[in-house]
Amino acid sequence: MPPAVPPQGRGDSRPATPPASAVPVSTLRGVGPAVAARLEQLHIHNLAELLFHLPLRYQDRTRIYPIGSLRPGNEVVIEGEVEQAEIRFGRRRMLLVRVADGSGSMLLRFFHFSANQKATLSAGTRLRCFGEVRRGPHALEMVHPEFRRLEAHTPAPVDSHLTPIYPATEGLQQPSLRRLLEQALTLLENGQISLDEYLPATLLPPGMMPLREAVLLLHRPPPDISLADLTEGEHPAQQRLAFEELLAHQLSLRQLRETLQRHPAPPLRGDGHLQQALLGALPFQLTSAQQRVHATIAADLAQSLPMQRLVQGDVGSGKTVVAALAALQAVEAGHQAAVMAPTELLAEQHYQNFRHWLEPQGITVAWLSGRQRAKQRRETLAAIGSGEARVAVGTHALFQDEVAFAHLGLVIVDEQHRFGVHQRLALREKGVTGGAHPHQLIMTATPIPRTLAMTAYADLDLSIIDELPPGRTPVETVAISGQRREEVIARVARACEQGRQAYWVCTLIEESEALQCQAAEATCEQLQQMLPQLNIGLVHGRMKPAEKEAAMAAFKEGRLHLLVATTVIEVGVDVPNASLMIIENAERLGLAQLHQLRGRVGRGSVRSSCVLMYQPPLGKQAGRRIAVMRDTDDGFRIAEEDMAIRGFGELLGTRQTGLLQLRVADLQRHQALLERVSDIAPGLLQNHPEYVEPLITRWLGHKTRYGAV
Repeated sequence: MPPAVPPQGRGDSRPATPPASAVPVSTLRGVGPAVAARLEQLHIHNLAELLFHLPLRYQDRTRIYPIGSLRPGNEVVIEGEVEQAEIRFGRRRMLLVRVADGSGSMLLRFFHFSANQKATLSAGTRLRCFGEVRRGPHALEMVHPEFRRLEAHTPAPVDSHLTPIYPATEGLQQPSLRRLLEQALTLLENGQISLDEYLPATLLPPGMMPLREAVLLLHRPPPDISLADLTEGEHPAQQRLAFEELLAHQLSLRQLRETLQRHPAPPLRGDGHLQQALLGALPFQLTSAQQRVHATIAADLAQSLPMQRLVQGDVGSGKTVVAALAALQAVEAGHQAAVMAPTELLAEQHYQNFRHWLEPQGITVAWLSGRQRAKQRRETLAAIGSGEARVAVGTHALFQDEVAFAHLGLVIVDEQHRFGVHQRLALREKGVTGGAHPHQLIMTATPIPRTLAMTAYADLDLSIIDELPPGRTPVETVAISGQRREEVIARVARACEQGRQAYWVCTLIEESEALQCQAAEATCEQLQQMLPQLNIGLVHGRMKPAEKEAAMAAFKEGRLHLLVATTVIEVGVDVPNASLMIIENAERLGLAQLHQLRGRVGRGSVRSSCVLMYQPPLGKQAGRRIAVMRDTDDGFRIAEEDMAIRGFGELLGTRQTGLLQLRVADLQRHQALLERVSDIAPGLLQNHPEYVEPLITRWLGHKTRYGAV
């Protein structure tokens, strides 16, 4: 059905072909108000958005397979004659239908059926079925296959292309989506609508498919296409769209950067006396990597443009000292600095470090958390609002409405990707005074693979602290079955008797914090019974801050031999005498978390060990993670492996933020495209600015609001 009243071309009596983006989806047959509302849930309003609603996967219904050739796991079309149909009564009522085609026979099993369906499937009926082949108790079978009756001796054509499976929503399932897309594809194929091409041919890599052909092919793959190529995202049509999608993300982040750079920032030009005093008081020298990154940050802060810098460094590389030097530069220039961390334990650790380093110089460091008493909170808010507190450290409590800064010049965010998008934005907005925005320093101990950094952080300058402080010893990592738990406990006893300290980390697969805390409490009681000669402490997320602080202080001062904890200790805890880390149920944790936990030991000069205690049998992915942990302590290699296993969205923790949920592109598979994308993005912004917004809208659409971060 052609779209209603297409726009007229200028100076041409013929109607111009309307772009699909200008044709409402309501022009299609079958789209009334109810269907339009369901399409809106999929962010589909026009025919372009419908055409870019791409398949998740495909089914091959283009050929009929002999029953005798089938294997479990095949998803296929079969044809056969019903030999027998019966209702079987047992724990569940079911309809069993035996079909045969001369090469063999199989069973169709239905748990939900009507009397009419039973009559339809009577002996002698010819059927065409589609479903997944499974191994049944006595023969191969399909459970609830799609089926239709065939007229006797009348051949029925099979599908002419692979069947797409689309992202769906309640009330709008696959058959409806396919019917709507078939209408839109016919309009595109017949030239009644067009797809706007936003990439000049000169910018496309050589040999890339035209956009129209790529879209048509991905909705209607021919039967001779390689299903493996499609599944792996390696078909040229997918490469074409992946290139455009990666470019849209790159342009969005570059636009964000340009927008931020239009705002002035207070130039923080201190005289260096506070920084020099801190450096002189430290019991160690900065590594050359720390010195390099510190110099870069100092130069950024002195500018009147807001710094947007990401500092990444492996566990224990010394990012906190670099952040403290940046905060002192803000204080020297008469401004305040805010330090935000995602967990109370990590925020408390930063607070203790900043107090230890800054208060001897007469600098007030404020602590703000959601668990403070009302009077203490009022006093802290007053100190921040008056400017008496030059540095404020806290959790998400820092960005609540009642918190007002006197002169916020620098925002330091640790482990940024753990915060929700709007939380990070709120803290930045607090520093906007007279149109000037604060500088931002973002830190992460999650090493980010280069391919990911090029895409996810294209709006940020990147610095890497790629050197560990001298005296740090490599951590030996071993994997031991939980069945050898008593051996592990004996190892803890030996280490503590030799004057060392140990961590015992409890993990549970349940998300419930309460259950995790119960597990830690139970483990602590059990270890106290088995190791009565040791002083054993406990830390978990449900303890009061004062209790946690007391336990951590006792462990740090050596009054506790063993600290039992949940994964709350994965970041920020620094006890050089701790040389043994036990991680229980290690198979349940991701690589990044395992690497962070392992980083709690090996902080002194003594040989340290990490024991990954797992429950057999190990699954394939869990085995792979544990093997990687045994093989390397290189955070960047671990991050690459983590991205390969989990995908970049989960690695960054961005599933809940709406950021970087790519539809076609895959950063592992399409790494080769990223270099070209980075090369052409500046040229497109400069020479073809009219294409930038439509390209971003096509691929990011409703998600562009997240670009404000």
